[in-house]
Amino acid sequence: MIYLKSESEIEKLREAAQLVSRTLAEVAKKISPGVQTGTLDRVAEDFIKENNARPAFKGYGSKQNPFPASLCISINEEVVHGIPGKRELKEGDIVSIDCGVEKDGYFGDHAYTFVVGECDDKTKNLLKTTLESLYKGIEKAIHGNKIGDIGAAIQKHNEAEGFGVVKDLVGHGIGKNMHEDPSVPNYGKPGRGERLRSGMTLAIEPMITEGTWKVKTLSDGWTIVTADNSRAAHFEHDIVVREGKAEILSTFNYIAEITKNEILETHYG
Repeated sequence: MIYLKSESEIEKLREAAQLVSRTLAEVAKKISPGVQTGTLDRVAEDFIKENNARPAFKGYGSKQNPFPASLCISINEEVVHGIPGKRELKEGDIVSIDCGVEKDGYFGDHAYTFVVGECDDKTKNLLKTTLESLYKGIEKAIHGNKIGDIGAAIQKHNEAEGFGVVKDLVGHGIGKNMHEDPSVPNYGKPGRGERLRSGMTLAIEPMITEGTWKVKTLSDGWTIVTADNSRAAHFEHDIVVREGKAEILSTFNYIAEITKNEILETHYG
């Protein structure tokens, strides 16, 4: 069931999404070689609670194996759902940080992939291309288009650079629940799938690899890695489908102020 949101609901979603954006920027301040991922998680949880919201990821999932942290922190070959702990960041790592909050009954959920220090040109191109593809997908998220138009744009941009588009993981609707219909794959064919309508709210999130698109889940039941141990990048925005041009509820501007990321400044400052 797909729920179209009222303007008042969209404002609630914007507040939640903006809090995630600000949380990711607080985490960005601490990213450096030697920092433990668990430290980053505590920074995020404290900031979310200080802003009268709830970390949406903590406790998510089954009663037998609920997610134990406020952030998903995925390093290098880890695509998504990495569990924070005692692991220390190293120079040259790429770190995908996914954050979700519930504020006043509405959810925000988005992600950014950071570089720890400097990385090689191939990795820079992976991040640049993945980020660009996010906006290529958003450009197609307009009234009258189809879900397949979003995925096709993302897939085409990444595969042109020789990168793998993960097929086992998708974006999703968002609202009073963190995951709502419809699913938003990062691959597809133009003109196929659910028709997009004004008021639909989506989390679009390309997950892209340097090698194979195939992934596997580790024994912790959460961490998903590339099948060939190639590096992966993940960027995510919350958006509203509108006529003519989608509206982005989240922002990377707070992160750009901290990291001085030339990719963001050049393309989407």
